[in-house]
Amino acid sequence: MNSQQHYQIIAEALHWLCENQQDQPGLEELANHVGLSQHYLQRLFQEWAGISPKQFLKHLTKVQAMERLRQGQTVLDSAISSGLSGPGRLHDLLITTQAMTPGEARRKGLGVDVNFGYGCTPFGEALLAWTGKGVCFLGFCHEEGKQFTWDHFKQQWPDANLAENGPEANKKLAEIFNESERKHLKVWLRGSPFQLKVWEALLDLPAGTHCTYGQLAAFTGHAGASRATGSAVGRNPVSWLIPCHRVINSLGGLGGYRWGTNTKQAMIGYEAAVSTGQKG
Repeated sequence: MNSQQHYQIIAEALHWLCENQQDQPGLEELANHVGLSQHYLQRLFQEWAGISPKQFLKHLTKVQAMERLRQGQTVLDSAISSGLSGPGRLHDLLITTQAMTPGEARRKGLGVDVNFGYGCTPFGEALLAWTGKGVCFLGFCHEEGKQFTWDHFKQQWPDANLAENGPEANKKLAEIFNESERKHLKVWLRGSPFQLKVWEALLDLPAGTHCTYGQLAAFTGHAGASRATGSAVGRNPVSWLIPCHRVINSLGGLGGYRWGTNTKQAMIGYEAAVSTGQKG
């Protein structure tokens, strides 16, 4: 099997576990669903995620979500009290963010050359777009479908000069999701000053932790602006890279997610399990 086939299998396995977590399915049931032997699936899952399907399933529980929420609260409270942002994901992933100028944003992509393509990720098929200045869109198709993702991309870049490049999209997605291939990533963001501040705050929330919309609002210096903060989170143009999946509600529930709640839960479960370094 090639890497794309591996991605498809892992994506299907992650989504199926999210859909059936209440039943706590075993390895045999999962292997039957994806059509592989238990041994091969266990090895493939372990190679990709560094954890077993059983450990992944454990991290989907609400108890685990609440614990990560408490951890995130501690991280954010410390950052707020010191007036400093934490090291967080910004440095972990070597992401450089660059905002568009107001003029560039108003032109809605007019005159901008934007490359795009669909490719495989551990969370299903994704649509990636980029310019010479960096990645400008990343959305997922597994739950809502390709047309839904395409429509959101076009809303972001209605007047751009679009050029499809599937092979390059797959290459870039491999760099994003494979740590051994990861390079310095540049992200080019189109948003209001408030949105940019929220997105940059998300980059400072360490992997494996959660926060609420209220906590995130306070972190950006806009305590009480939970609704506006939630709107900014929902308009994040580069999902996963800017980890809006780490924002949940105060009771430990997932809350909404543009690309589907199972996709969000798969991201949370994977990231939380890997961040603990648990094996087996």
